[in-house]
Amino acid sequence: MLRRGQTYRPAALTYGDLTLDPATGDLSCGDKTVRLGGSFRSWSCFSAPPRQVFSADRIMEQVWGWDNEAEINVVWVNISNLRKKLKALGSHTALRANRGLGYLLEAEP
Repeated sequence: MLRRGQTYRPAALTYGDLTLDPATGDLSCGDKTVRLGGSFRSWSCFSAPPRQVFSADRIMEQVWGWDNEAEINVVWVNISNLRKKLKALGSHTALRANRGLGYLLEAEP
């Protein structure tokens, strides 16, 4: 790896009409782009295995860890922020809540 002449650039992740550039944390849909910032880590939970349901506890564990003092409402606020960013992009992909199960990333036809 050290002998490579080029810098490493991870491949962009695509789901539905969205593309995530893991190198910059930019999420794009068509010609619009938003920076995920602090929401990047929680977004990566949903984009790795699409259409997989993640409970709020599982998101809390993967993003913030068990040793964190944060409350579960941090996850709810983070999901709300991600939904606002998807709406600002005009995406047909949505974060859906399954009552009693959790959240999943779903592309609308």
